Amino acid sequence: MVLDEYVLSPLGLLALLGIVPLVLLYLLRPDPIRRTLPTFQFLADAREQNVSNPHFERLVRSLLLLLQLLAIVALAGTLATPYVLVPESETVSETVLVVDSSASMSVSDGGTTRFEQARDAARNEISGTTTIVAAGADDDVLLRRGTPADARNTLEELPPTAAPGDLRTAISTAMAVAGEDARIVVLSDFADDSPWQDAVREARARGLVVELRQFAGGGSGNVGIIDRRFSGTNVTVSVKNYGDSAVTRTVSLAGTSREVELGAGDVTTATLPVPAGGGELTLSPGDSFALDDRLFVAAPEDASVDVLVLTNDENEYLTAALSVIPEVTLTVDNPPTTVSGDYDVIIYSNVNAERFLRGNREAGQDLLADGGGVAIQAQEEMPDYGTLLLASPREMGSNPSLGSVSGHELTRGITFPPPNRYVVSDLDEGRALVTATDNSPLLAISERSEGRIVYYGFLEDGSAFKYNYQYPVFWKRTVFYLAGRSTLTDLNQATGETLRINENQTVETPRGTASGPEVGLDDAGFYRVGDERFAASLLSEPESDVVAASIEQQEASDSAPVTVEERLVPDPLTEWAALGALGLVLVELGYLRKRGDL
Repeated sequence: MVLDEYVLSPLGLLALLGIVPLVLLYLLRPDPIRRTLPTFQFLADAREQNVSNPHFERLVRSLLLLLQLLAIVALAGTLATPYVLVPESETVSETVLVVDSSASMSVSDGGTTRFEQARDAARNEISGTTTIVAAGADDDVLLRRGTPADARNTLEELPPTAAPGDLRTAISTAMAVAGEDARIVVLSDFADDSPWQDAVREARARGLVVELRQFAGGGSGNVGIIDRRFSGTNVTVSVKNYGDSAVTRTVSLAGTSREVELGAGDVTTATLPVPAGGGELTLSPGDSFALDDRLFVAAPEDASVDVLVLTNDENEYLTAALSVIPEVTLTVDNPPTTVSGDYDVIIYSNVNAERFLRGNREAGQDLLADGGGVAIQAQEEMPDYGTLLLASPREMGSNPSLGSVSGHELTRGITFPPPNRYVVSDLDEGRALVTATDNSPLLAISERSEGRIVYYGFLEDGSAFKYNYQYPVFWKRTVFYLAGRSTLTDLNQATGETLRINENQTVETPRGTASGPEVGLDDAGFYRVGDERFAASLLSEPESDVVAASIEQQEASDSAPVTVEERLVPDPLTEWAALGALGLVLVELGYLRKRGDL
């Protein structure tokens, strides 16, 4: 139908039929009564009276009729909803900006970064109502339906992160907060291994306008650190060459260097010692993506953990497990003895009750007061440990089943076999991590003053745990827990993870200060909690693959399009037609007033 090309509701034009009664009203209106005034008689005689159609002349000369006809036409136009075809993006009432702030957006491109280019472009997309979603470490809704001023301020305060991003989740978040007539604008390099294309299609299937803006300059031939692992006091880094040609890089940490050669697409490793206090490991020469050219390494100022084992019948399984821990300096002594020297941990194991001195017990108490740790291994005849012992022994038991195993850091991922024999006891203090079915503690911990206590309730000759490969792992965790030390693995995290601390603790981050109980590791660098320092670095192979194919190329390799397809949609002109009708009515009222009819 031809009218459909101009109006959305052709039935509204039926209002034009109102012209018919209006014209008939004017045609049938009676002529005014004429009175002859002698004073002007000569003027009437002199006028030309040859009018062929006085009714038509009345219609033509009536300005009032013309105004009323135009008002009816404008009203009919309003009811018919006239429109013009405009790009679909111009008809939306809200803009949702998805700004990628993930690590790959920090690639340098011609003096600026991809993120800076995306943020500048986002300012040009601000509309009357704007929502902003950041696609970085977290997919946060930074602004919901804000004013243009709010949107500009939010973009100004939005920083890039050093964490991997999840573009699909960010687009899904934008879709969830978008209104019915919203437009979603995604500003990213699209160097993301998540299936973000699926989220784009889902949003468009909902009828939302989704526009993609790509910023993917720079980053060619990137070489970066993609992983690291710690062994003892050494760190081993994995380096990958994303370029098309062979390269040579130097890996350096605290004056120690290793040179690595990588072919196109190769991954190689380099191992370096970690200095006391840690440092910054660098990959040189650098490139346009600096985040994966360095690794922040946190380490204790004193890397050594001094452990004293007091025993009269050495548990070789225990001392062997302790001796293979690179950070542990082990001393074994036999009561009666005088404990001298500074120790971080004292372990009482198989001590002869008759040879146990009060000074041996006081050494443990003094160590707790100084912030160290004490461990007591259960035995059939316990010496007088006094307040150092967390459980009160009652009798010997046999073949129990395990009751519960806590998810504490000491027991995480470790399988404890039920013992053949054990000490039936009652827990007097602290928290049981592993229990028998009669609630006898087989492993318990307590924090006293500044120190820590561990009760190890497994009898070494009555348990098969000593043969388990996890046995040394357990004792390494226990020694570091008792000494109040974190392992290198615990001190060094990947960006995007979370640092869990006490609720009222303050953390010094690379960007400022933050408070607990959880602090996101969004930035690469060092984080300090009290006297302990943590480190966060980018460790993401997909994120370091910063060269992204263009959206058009990704579309060509996909069965369903994801690029922007600008459609023309009708933009109703109802408001303008209504304003025209209102204007004509006002003109008509003004004319009636001037003529004296109002």
